[in-house]
Amino acid sequence: MNHTTVKRGLLAAAIPVVGLFAYANIASADDTLTASLKGRNEVATGASNNRIVGDPNGRGTATVSGTDDPTELCYSISVKRIEPATAAHIHEGVAGTNGPVVVTLAAPTDGTSSGCVTASEGLVAEILAVPAEYYVNVHNPEYPGGAVRGQLS
Repeated sequence: MNHTTVKRGLLAAAIPVVGLFAYANIASADDTLTASLKGRNEVATGASNNRIVGDPNGRGTATVSGTDDPTELCYSISVKRIEPATAAHIHEGVAGTNGPVVVTLAAPTDGTSSGCVTASEGLVAEILAVPAEYYVNVHNPEYPGGAVRGQLS
């Protein structure tokens, strides 16, 4: 066996290991994601692009972060002009689309909420690695489909 064959074999073995470290770095516990919550970001089936389907005056922010526990996400939500909020979630879906609830959060009934929730390790890693495929949605009685929404980034 010559030295070139050995070097190629070592390189081929090292690539998957480097890939694992790169993925772990992408979805690390140090990641803090943010979302700017606005009523105009809400999407309704069949709505025209210029029709606001969320609360036109509603505003807010959300942060989501991983922890040292790979099954835990911590969050904080602050909203204005949508009181009283009745529900809050992380949904799967890119901007301009609606998607299913994947994580339930505490509703910011008095304007703010925060906490930590448990989800599958795969889901937590996915949210942290590709946040643009997920959004935070806050609901209230007037806008049960969503008062304000923001894509994670």
